Amino acid sequence: MEIHYTGVIIAVCTFLIIGMFHPLVIKVEYKWGTRFWWVFLLLGLCSICGAFFVADVFTSAVIGVLGASFLWSIGELFSQKKRVEKGWFPMNPKRKDEYQPIDKNEALCPVHHGRSKYAVDD
Repeated sequence: MEIHYTGVIIAVCTFLIIGMFHPLVIKVEYKWGTRFWWVFLLLGLCSICGAFFVADVFTSAVIGVLGASFLWSIGELFSQKKRVEKGWFPMNPKRKDEYQPIDKNEALCPVHHGRSKYAVDD
């Protein structure tokens, strides 16, 4: 019986790519906000299109996963902005005016006793 590793290696690569995108989205939102979402779109579409032209199944699969991760990260970038507004992640003080104020009575995070640390008092 012959053992095939390709599926497991693709799974590990997928896990690593997804793991790489979590801090990437956090850092991009912190430094530049959501204004570069189109870069994720362009890189995602290029990666997926490129995967069609690669004959090697392993490489094509990894490039396709990379493209899908870029596209998924567009939504995560906007979700990260909301998480920052809720006080779950640090806000970039240089871009403070780009965030919407949050109602002080809105229960958001149990760590901050039901209030965002960025809640605005009226």
